[in-house]
Order: sequence, then C-alpha cells, then structure tokens
Amino acid sequence: MNNEAIKELLYKMADDQLILGHRNSEWTGMGPLLEEDIAFSSMAQDKIGQSHALYQLLHQLGEQEPDTVAFMRNAGQFHNCILVELPNGEYDFSLIRHFLYDTAEALRFEMLKQSSYKPLAELAVKIRAELRYHTLHANTWVKQLGSATEESIGRLQHSLEKALPYALGMFEPSPYEADLLSDRIFEGENALREKWMMHVEKVLSQTQLTLPDWKLIEPVYGGRVGQHSNHLQPLLDEMSEVFRIDPTAEW
Repeated sequence: MNNEAIKELLYKMADDQLILGHRNSEWTGMGPLLEEDIAFSSMAQDKIGQSHALYQLLHQLGEQEPDTVAFMRNAGQFHNCILVELPNGEYDFSLIRHFLYDTAEALRFEMLKQSSYKPLAELAVKIRAELRYHTLHANTWVKQLGSATEESIGRLQHSLEKALPYALGMFEPSPYEADLLSDRIFEGENALREKWMMHVEKVLSQTQLTLPDWKLIEPVYGGRVGQHSNHLQPLLDEMSEVFRIDPTAEW
C-alpha cells in the first residue's frame, strides 16, 4: 500500500475541512437568521473536528502533530481546493458552496467506508454520520430558496454559476490516482465527480434554478498542488495568530 498516496488523500480532505470550517465560523454572529447563525457555527465546529481527526491519521503515518500541520504551513503547502478558501460573500454564495461541497464530502466519505485502509474506513463511518445533518441542511435551504421569490432564485442562480467552476476543482485528479484505485484505498475522483453531478442535478431539479451544461464549465484547478488564490494566506495568518503566540493553546 502506497503511504504517499494515502497521505495526499488525507491532506486534501483535512485541509478542505479546516479551511471551510474557518470560513463557516465567520458567520458566527453574522447569520441572516439566528437559526442560521447557530447552524453555520455548528457545522464549522464539526468540520474543524473532522480535520483534526484526519490530521491525527497523518500523524500516525509519520507527519507532524496536528496543531503544527494545521497552523505552521504557508499557503503553498496546503492541498485544499480553491472553492473552500473563497470569501463568504453574501449568504447566497455561502449556501451554494455549502451545498456543493458537503454533497461531495458526504459522498466521498460514503465511498471511503469501503477503503482498504482500515483507519480511514473506520473514521469515514463516523464522519459520514455527522455529515447527514450538513447535507440535510443544505438541501432544505437550496430547495426552499431556489423556489421562493424572484430575488432569492436570482441570487442563488448567480452564486451557483460563480461557484460551479471552483466546485469542479474539488475533483482535481491525484498524482496517485492509479495507486489509490489499484490498492482499493479510494474509488477515485472521477467516480466521485460522477456521483456528485447526479446528486446535484437531482436536488436542483426540485427548484427553479438552472444548471449550466457541465461540458461548458471549465474547472478551476491548482489548489491540490499548492496553487491558491490570494485569499488563502491572509486566512491562514488569521487562523494561526493564537498558535504562533502560544503554541501550547489547544483547539
């Protein structure tokens, strides 16, 4: 079993969860409704906890302690997709990102329950259960707002079209794709993307939103290999401020 392939898979999942967890936490005290303020804060806490669990698996494979890995790398060393590092914008963009990302992650962890790498398969069972609430929340609000007023439909449509190229970047192929498949560690990004596209189509068919032709959307790649937007490093600086002042602080 190729440990480097496993590490690459773990890093991109953990970094995605950590960065989006911190983005979601920025809605604390800022949500359009009290319930949404609480919901995004709760999901942020879940994601940061999930990232910690994945960093612990990396530590077992010889990588540094979770706190060091999370807070002492620069942007070029992160493997998260660009979608999760983009600023929150208005609620419509954060909701669409939440829907697109959590749909993919729920499917990813469902697939990983069958992974030949047992520590990851066992963790996937736990995380998949936690993600059920996230996907339920996203689906409910997308269906509701995507079929409500002209303004809500228009805003979600605009955010959907803006987010989709970045969302397709979630499935940027791994350099170890062949090893992941042959060792039965993971079914691969192509298989995940196909499942995701079908689910996105199913949910959006229950709204008045229009899904662009997949073939006309150019994926935004680069994040998996450390090529990020200008938004990531300022976020990392903010995230790591306390740890750099006091490395003994716990998260």
